[in-house]
Amino acid sequence: MPRIDAFLKLGLAQGCSDVHLAVGVPPMLRMHGDLMPIKFRDLGDTELETYIGEILGPSQKQQFQDGSDLDFSYVSEDGGRFRVNVFRKETGVGATFRFIPGEIPSLDSLGLPAVIRELCNHHQGMMLVTGSTGTGKSTTLAAIIDHLNTTRNANIISLEDPIEFVHRSKRSQIIQRELGTHLTSFADGIRAALRQDPEVILVGELRDAETISMAMTAAETGHLVLGTLHTTGAVKTIDRITDALPGEMREQAKSFLAQSLNAVITQTLVRTPDGRGRRAVLEIMVMTRAIAKLIMTEQTHQIPAQLQTGRDLGMQLMDQALLDGIQRKELDPDDAFRYATDKSAFSRFVTDTSVIAPRPDMRPEDSAS
Repeated sequence: MPRIDAFLKLGLAQGCSDVHLAVGVPPMLRMHGDLMPIKFRDLGDTELETYIGEILGPSQKQQFQDGSDLDFSYVSEDGGRFRVNVFRKETGVGATFRFIPGEIPSLDSLGLPAVIRELCNHHQGMMLVTGSTGTGKSTTLAAIIDHLNTTRNANIISLEDPIEFVHRSKRSQIIQRELGTHLTSFADGIRAALRQDPEVILVGELRDAETISMAMTAAETGHLVLGTLHTTGAVKTIDRITDALPGEMREQAKSFLAQSLNAVITQTLVRTPDGRGRRAVLEIMVMTRAIAKLIMTEQTHQIPAQLQTGRDLGMQLMDQALLDGIQRKELDPDDAFRYATDKSAFSRFVTDTSVIAPRPDMRPEDSAS
C-alpha cells in the first residue's frame, strides 16, 4: 500500500475535505474551511517526494521531473477517490488531495434552490457555475449532470481536468473525457464533441479565449453547455467572457450572452451554526430581456438590481441568500458576515465582534458611529 494512503485514510476518518502535504510542515487537513496540522513530524523533501512517487505512473514521473505540475485523480487502496495536484515550490515538493465522495449528490441533498432544477429543462444555451476554488462548483455540476442523466434520454459528454465524480449511465449515455489523458485541451474536446452527436456538453473550465469561443459555438448550435469560471458574481462572469475574447469579437460575445446565456450561478461555502459542516450559498442570475438589454448596452453594473427584484424568477443576490440562511438558522452568522458585500445589514447578527474590524482607511470616529 502506498504510504501516502495512511494520511488520506486519517483525513477521511476525520471528515476533512482536503489533505495538504508540503516540505517543512506536518501533513494538514482542511476541516470545515480551516487548515489544521495533524500530530506528525515535519515532512522532509526526499521523504515526501518518495511518498508521491509511489502513486505516479512512468509518464507522470517524467512530466514532474521535466518541471510540470500534475493534476490527476487517485483511488486509494481503501477505495477513497481524490483529485490530486502535485507541484514544486521553493522548499521542495507539495501535494493537495481533495476528497471526492463516491456517491453523487442530488440537487435535493445539496439543498439547492428549486430554480436550478427548472434551469435543467433548457435544451440549448449555456449555464455557468462560478466561484472561487474550493467552493463546490464541481459538486453542483455533478448533481446537475446526475439530474439530467436521470430525467433525459441524452448523450452527455463531460470534459474534465481531472475526472472527479464517476457517473454511470442511467437514462442518458455519459461519456467522461479527461484533459491530458483523452484530450489535449478543452477547446479540442469541444471540437471533437460536436462530432459525437451530443445533447449536453460539460466543459470543466472556460479558461481561455479558444475554449470560450468553442463553447459559445456549441451553445449557439443547439446544445446545452455547462461550464465553470473562477469568477465571483454574474457581472464579473459576463465581463470576464467579453474581456477574454479579441476586440473584434466583443460585439459577437455580447450578442451571444444576451441570446444564449441561460443563467449564472455563483456559489460559496459557509459554515453551519454548529461548525460541523458547510453549506452552499448561491447567487443566481436568470437571463431576462432586461438583463439582455443591459449586456448589449454595456450597463452590466445595473444587473445586481435586476437580481434583487427578480426573486419571483428564482434570482437572488449573494447577500440575500446569506441573510435568508441566517434567518433560517442554516448558516453561522459570523462566517456569513465575512462573505457579505453590504456588511452593515449583517452586523446585528454577528456574535464574534472581532470579525467586525474597522478598515485600515477608516477614522476612529467612523468605526464608532
